[in-house]
Amino acid sequence: MFSPFERMIAGRYLRARGQESFISVVVWFSLIGIAIGVATLIVVMSVMNGFREQLLDRILGLNGHIQVVGIGEPIYDYDAMTLKISGIEGVLRAAPVVEGQSMATNGGRAYGAVTRGMELEGLKSLTALANGIVAGKLDDFDGRGVAVIGRRLAEKLRIGIGDKLTLISPARGSTPFGAAPLQKAFRVVALFDVGMYEYDSSFVYIPNRDARALFKTGEGVSLIEVMVTDPENLEVHKDRIREVARHQARVIDWRYTNGAFVNALNVERNVMFLILTLIILVAAFNIVSSLIMLVKDKTRDIAVMRAMGATRGMIMRVFVFTGTAIGVIGTLAGFGLGMAFVLNINAIKRGLESLTGTELFSAEIFFLSKLPAKVDSFEVGMVVVMALVLSFLASLYPAWRAAQAEPASALRYE
Repeated sequence: MFSPFERMIAGRYLRARGQESFISVVVWFSLIGIAIGVATLIVVMSVMNGFREQLLDRILGLNGHIQVVGIGEPIYDYDAMTLKISGIEGVLRAAPVVEGQSMATNGGRAYGAVTRGMELEGLKSLTALANGIVAGKLDDFDGRGVAVIGRRLAEKLRIGIGDKLTLISPARGSTPFGAAPLQKAFRVVALFDVGMYEYDSSFVYIPNRDARALFKTGEGVSLIEVMVTDPENLEVHKDRIREVARHQARVIDWRYTNGAFVNALNVERNVMFLILTLIILVAAFNIVSSLIMLVKDKTRDIAVMRAMGATRGMIMRVFVFTGTAIGVIGTLAGFGLGMAFVLNINAIKRGLESLTGTELFSAEIFFLSKLPAKVDSFEVGMVVVMALVLSFLASLYPAWRAAQAEPASALRYE
């Protein structure tokens, strides 16, 4: 496509020296702009993908894919319903759960907590929690009066394994002095850290029977959690579960209960892609301006080449090659820089934190304990192709302008 002569001339223009060095500097600034745009887009999209994957892994690892929730009252025949749901094709497990808000207290310190009543087998099936035990043993969660809590909640309450935790329920019980909120003490047998601040700082798991007594649900449960083989394709499973639940309960999935998370991530991801694409577009316009300056500066050279027999097509290809070379070099540099940043992002984060003395991406704000990044090869390929296409398109107009130069008028006053 490009002859050796055309590549040689384009290379000389990119490596200009002496009086022409200013044009060369402008060209290289355009190259740096493309590199920074590509690298930034790769890093941001990878971090957004990592956030989405980590959040969904934590959410699905601590909650059922589908929830069967009682309508206005607890589900009383949960044993039979759980057995029927477990027999549905594609269902991995179904577990009854009692869930409610409570106040976790210890030594005058009190924090709000989401309290869930489950059996040991159901707790073990929560992969994120079972794999995130940092102290104690999950097997000790067998019997009554025991609790498994998040590590950050334990830190706030200043309790450890074997210490007592008191839960105060909004449900009221009778006392000699009248009605008062129910409360019960539990012995902490395990601490978990799933890497998601919302769960680590507020979730408490207690035996199902204790939860029913604490929240006064009688012999009923709040919901039945269902895990399925394919959490991305839930409609078939939901229809089958509705046939079992009939009018006793409503069936909702994880996308409904965590819709705010998922929608916010998708919107933010799309907006960031659009904004960062504009950076590459601005860099492409820099290529246009730098090539126009180069054409103006090389008007005499173009005229000489035309007078010696170079065709308009040859002149055009010289400048198309120059603009495309800027795009290719900048894109490859940006690709390398972006991938290096993504693969070492947590090391870079720690270095910046030690340098500045501040905590970047606090878990209280960003929900995750570490900064995740997941490289999507399709998205990276799309970014690279987009940068190359924009660079090629940006070089067409200056190249066409160069090809239109008339040798006679250019050399008239030489």
